[in-house]
Amino acid sequence: MRFKSTKESLLTAIQTVEGAVATKSTLPILSNVLIEAHKDSLLFNATDLDIGIVYKMKADIQEEGTITVPAKRLSDIVKELPGGDVAITVRKNYNMVIECGACSFRLVGLPKEEFPSIPKFHDKEHVAIEQAVLKKLLRKVAFAMSRDETRYVLNGTLLVLKPNILRLVATDGRRLALVEAKVATSIEKKELIVPIKTINELQKILKEEGPVKIIFSDNQVAFELDGTTIISRLIEGEFPNYEQVIPKGKEKTDKIQIDKNVFLAAVRRASLFTSADSQSIKFDVFKNKLVISKMTPDIGEVKEEIKMVYAGTELTVGFNPAYLIDVLKILQQETIDFELTDSDKPGLFREALSEDHGFYIYIVLPMQLV
Repeated sequence: MRFKSTKESLLTAIQTVEGAVATKSTLPILSNVLIEAHKDSLLFNATDLDIGIVYKMKADIQEEGTITVPAKRLSDIVKELPGGDVAITVRKNYNMVIECGACSFRLVGLPKEEFPSIPKFHDKEHVAIEQAVLKKLLRKVAFAMSRDETRYVLNGTLLVLKPNILRLVATDGRRLALVEAKVATSIEKKELIVPIKTINELQKILKEEGPVKIIFSDNQVAFELDGTTIISRLIEGEFPNYEQVIPKGKEKTDKIQIDKNVFLAAVRRASLFTSADSQSIKFDVFKNKLVISKMTPDIGEVKEEIKMVYAGTELTVGFNPAYLIDVLKILQQETIDFELTDSDKPGLFREALSEDHGFYIYIVLPMQLV
């Protein structure tokens, strides 16, 4: 195998796929990247057996062939190369020689036969969505996914497709984010739970223009965009009945109307006095006045009064500030509504997505004040 490319193109290829490289595995080959040279293009492949990423790029192919080499080592080498063209040659015993300017590296690889095959998705049911739309919707829910491995079914995002509707839902059991938008699709109904690692890698490569094709298989899903394909196992199991925790409109709620940036800044300041044993901050809600405070023994105390519009029942409630900061950072409107029912009931944010003809809901459970 022999080919030429630029440092920048090679680095983009390696960085795109290395998110799928296994960092902890009993199979050493999974820490490698598979490189395939075909006619006028290169394929970079990586997998940890749960997720696989394939990246296709143009290159000057002088001799076809395949090899697998340690992904991190290759990435480190390419990063340190001087600028300009890079010539790569694979010699006997799977020795890869990397030449750029006056420097030369030799990297020992392994044959392709030991590398797991990444599934191909031909003639499968699929739907195409604008990358910008999917990127925006994922940003509104992905932060609410659970990182607790004991709650496996929550370690991902629920993707629901219906005719002309895309809905994404994520929850960690203490807060829930749901977003829905209109998209051009005739799919009757699909529900799949996409793992957190796949969602994170997808967010990294989605761009502001062009389509992404979502391809469905029995227990897998693939995302194709701009020469990159992400193939992922799905999380098996039943996602919680999230619809039952969303207010149906009959419940009485009182709305705080408040400047988002003022609210966010005050919550951030109060969060400075939280600790591992005392994570909640206190909200005293009065007529047209909100007092945010936190007192932690051995640390100190913070208290701030901010103006807002509120005509409901006065109450005191505690929330984890991190869960409020996460949503306040991604709400688009300058003046927001924060719906409260009682001191032991969840708080709720709603936002209309006018450009996507959809809506966004974020529900956060209160915390005991300690």
